Amino acid sequence: MHILLIKLNLLIPNAHSLKEKRRQIKSLKDRLSSRFNASIAEVDELDNWQKSVIGVCLLSNDKSYLDKQYSLIEAVVLEYSELELISADREWL
Repeated sequence: MHILLIKLNLLIPNAHSLKEKRRQIKSLKDRLSSRFNASIAEVDELDNWQKSVIGVCLLSNDKSYLDKQYSLIEAVVLEYSELELISADREWL
């Protein structure tokens, strides 16, 4: 069994309130959750209007599959025009 934890550091330049930030983050979380069947949560920068840290957790018996999923998740986040990806870190558990 392989567990992949992805930490996405995001910048939300157009957010001018927590409400706007949460709308953008919810949209991204819903998109990733439905497309990749992943567990997703905002884990840091909760009160910062223009920054967010998202944790994504994937579980599989095939490590190469998780590597491909990591690349696809990163591509989806990069395509999301409302957010800027500062960094994407992965950790195997």
